[in-house]
Amino acid sequence: MAFVLLLWLHLLLLLLLVIVFVPHLPPCEAQQSYVNNLQLNCDQNPNTTLGFVCNGASTSCTSYLTFRSTPIYNNPVNIAYLLNADASQIAAANNISDIDTLPTDTLLIVPLNCSCSGPNNNRYYQHNASYTLNLQGETYFTVSNDTYQALTTYQSMEAQNSYNLCRLVPGLRLNVPLRCACPTPNQTAADYRYLLTYLIRQGNSVDSIAGDFSGAGADVQGILDANELTPDQIIYFFTPLLVPLTTPPTRLNINTRPSPPPPASPPLILTTPSAQTGGGSDSRKWVFIGVGIGAAVVVLFASRFAIWFFFLRRHKAPFPPKQLADESGGVTTARPLPNWSVSSESIRGALETLALYKFEELEKATESFSESNRINGSSVYRGSFKGDNAVVKIMKGDVTREIGVLRQINHSHILRFSGFCLHQGITYLVYEYAEKGSLTDWLRPPNSIIMVQHNKRNLNDEQRLDWKQRVQIVYDVGDALNYLHNFTNPPYIHKNLKSSNILLTISGYVNEYASSGVSWIIDTFSDSVMSVCLTKTEIIAGSVDGTVRTFDIRIGRELSDDLGQPVNCISLSNDGNCVLASCLDSTLRLLDRSAGELLQEYKGHTCKVTSVSYHPKDECMVTASVDGTIKVWKT
Repeated sequence: MAFVLLLWLHLLLLLLLVIVFVPHLPPCEAQQSYVNNLQLNCDQNPNTTLGFVCNGASTSCTSYLTFRSTPIYNNPVNIAYLLNADASQIAAANNISDIDTLPTDTLLIVPLNCSCSGPNNNRYYQHNASYTLNLQGETYFTVSNDTYQALTTYQSMEAQNSYNLCRLVPGLRLNVPLRCACPTPNQTAADYRYLLTYLIRQGNSVDSIAGDFSGAGADVQGILDANELTPDQIIYFFTPLLVPLTTPPTRLNINTRPSPPPPASPPLILTTPSAQTGGGSDSRKWVFIGVGIGAAVVVLFASRFAIWFFFLRRHKAPFPPKQLADESGGVTTARPLPNWSVSSESIRGALETLALYKFEELEKATESFSESNRINGSSVYRGSFKGDNAVVKIMKGDVTREIGVLRQINHSHILRFSGFCLHQGITYLVYEYAEKGSLTDWLRPPNSIIMVQHNKRNLNDEQRLDWKQRVQIVYDVGDALNYLHNFTNPPYIHKNLKSSNILLTISGYVNEYASSGVSWIIDTFSDSVMSVCLTKTEIIAGSVDGTVRTFDIRIGRELSDDLGQPVNCISLSNDGNCVLASCLDSTLRLLDRSAGELLQEYKGHTCKVTSVSYHPKDECMVTASVDGTIKVWKT
């Protein structure tokens, strides 16, 4: 009898343990661990800050994230450039056009592709974007938390970029791994098909977030399980939260209510009310503890980060050695602005300086793309915009790179690019109008009558080009090519030079070079080009990443030599067999071009070398540095 009573007592105790502890155990095969404000600790790299681990049913999937519009990133095109997303998909998901200007702080749904990245034993889901530093003082911390709105972390950016924090300078291009994830088998079995990365706002709770996305299938328990949260666990303001969904989120099935106004004494972090409805002392206790601990953590790490950054302490982390970039090392610096959140002047941010046309405007300007406005049977149409003539070029496919190229070109003899329009997957580029047509129209036999279609006028013998005008055109074309080859960064090579791409203007028949023909961009550089040399058939370039690359223009071949240090300037020997490169560490390195071997290393300068050149007979080399020192070296 005593044995039976003892057995019953053990069973009751076991049952009590199950009742008490099982509800607090993390769910089996939960999606990810919540970041829990650990991204503020810049001295450690816990796995939760590096990304969402690859534990889903698929290594690649369609995912979603939320983004709030800013004064710069205020339309789908700009936001797509920042996030490496598709502007038309952003527009469709949010029920807007791809050029609509949005009020600041508008919530947007951004579709993107999410995939696993990293070594087999340490793989994370991510969507890859890139960002070019524009201001002195930008860091991994500011880029991840301000520009990218905590959709990535300081730790993950540092892990996936090779630059030391203390040597980040304008002109460097950074990899930006955006946090995303794919559903696990358990989530798929529960009919969740998509995961959305949501940035927690002040006033949010798990309940309110589930309510906002309930139209797309979100619920409280699904969010808790996806982030390994318990009902009474704290969530923090400005941290990402995974929201499992059964259907794709759109503006039509989510609640996009504005953020609530901040309370009179706003806390530094956000707490989430527990699922209990009693509102007892336990719930209030967790709120007070969370606010106190969170405030202390934020203040502690903010002060540590400020002190650390002020003294430029070298950061020690278990990652490969960082490459260095000199703050005064020839990288183009941007104009300083008071706040980095509205100061980006990269291609992405600068697109607001271009005209973003509506399709209706193009239809009106070109008379619905009528044949009478079509130029020589091409995909280019003449148009009139408020009395100003322009041409509209229709292009299919991805023209992101071409827009970025044209945006940067500024030369009096290269046709000016004024703006573009995206409509139903087709891009329309708008250029200034060359009144005299193309050079082809003027090079016909003297006795023929030439009809220039887009000017609708006949050219007689008196309107032919004289010898002086022809020489001027040749000179202008050479001037434009010299600009493209030597004064753009990276260098641009035009592989479609022909008379139809040389356009003539009204005044004195001075030519405008058709920049729409820029068809080859040397884009294999991971960083800014510092110096370029030209031969008859090759381009030799040195860049910030420490690589000297040789491009054979005839066959498109590329050769590269890694010097391990950012290259300031380069020079060719007169016979073309050797390259002399000056590096950031003030050394000079002589390379054999054919074998790619280091022939000699010269040391002597104490400051950065800004100029290198060979004596005409290659008997010596002359170098100059920023401190005014000039040295002559025997070869």
